[in-house]
Parts: sequence; C-alpha cells; structure tokens
Amino acid sequence: MSMLIGYVRASTQDPTLELQREALIGIGCQKVFEDRVNGMRAARPGLAQAREILREGDTLVVWRLDRLGRSVKQLVDLAADLQRQGIQFKSLADAIDTGTAPPGRSFFNFMERLAGMERELLMERTGGGLESVQYLERKGGRKPKMTSGKIESAKKLLAGGMPPKDVAQALCVSVPTLYRWVPASTRTEHSGLNK
Repeated sequence: MSMLIGYVRASTQDPTLELQREALIGIGCQKVFEDRVNGMRAARPGLAQAREILREGDTLVVWRLDRLGRSVKQLVDLAADLQRQGIQFKSLADAIDTGTAPPGRSFFNFMERLAGMERELLMERTGGGLESVQYLERKGGRKPKMTSGKIESAKKLLAGGMPPKDVAQALCVSVPTLYRWVPASTRTEHSGLNK
C-alpha cells in the first residue's frame, strides 16, 4: 500500500516548521521528517531519512517547493531521482501533484526540460568562453613580460647601440628575458651587444 511521506524544512529563525508539519499531517502523511537548517549547510538528514523509506508508488509531500531544494539544480536532480524510482511528488502550496492531476504529472516533464536547458546553457557558456579565448588568442598562465611593442623598442634600442643591460632596465625586464624575446641574430648584428 502506498504511503504519503512528509518533509518539512525551516531555518533557525523560521517559525513555520509546526505549520508545515500540521499541514502535512492534515492531508494524511503517515510520517513527517524535518530539518532545521542554518546558513547554506548542504547536509539534510531529515530528507535523507525520508528518501530511505520511500518506495515505488509512495508520495513525497512538502508544504512548498522551496522547502525541498535551495537551488533549481537541487530540485531538478531530486525530481529526476524521484521519477526514476517511481515515487510521486506533491507540493501543497504550489498545487503540484504528480500522482493525479495532469498539470501535476507534467511537473516531472517540466523539470526534465529545465535540466536540459541548464545543460545547454552551460555548454553555451563554456563554448562561448572557449571561442572568446581563441578569438583573443590568449593562453593560460601569466601574461608575457615582453609585448610586441617592447620587442620592437628593444630592437631599436639595441640597433642604436644601447647596452643590453640598459635596454632590459628601460623595459623593466631581466637581461635573460630580453635575450629570450629578441633573436640572437638581432643581438649579434650590433656591436657592443656581446660585451
């Protein structure tokens, strides 16, 4: 025989826990599990206990949808799990009942579509980010100390006879960094560069 299993959640400052409990018992919930959660604590032992005793054909009942999850992702994941296990869902204040009314039954379909949309948005954001990185020709890690402007300046200064040490100092880089970015052929073409 199928059972109605209730779940209530309230924060430490939220006085509605007893109101939620009374509403769920009033519609026939045989057991009601609760969580008093403060902050963004993820662990919800009351919900875990409720899910342990739910069997195929049972109904998980909440006072309001927001009591079940703190984010859309949590709701989507939980709805998918319930549907896979053949467990119905009912939210009193939101008039959702997946076991009877056609609008209620469409709840699981809606949550599936929401999950699909969330996946597509994530892929879109990831793809867009990769495209912008490729467009900007950026690579991971630190920015190079020598920009194309600094390299050109270094070549001109070296061509003008300035010692590499002074060129590096003027460009705020080390001599090895200067040598790494300015080709050896450019450095050896000029007198005074090997000093």
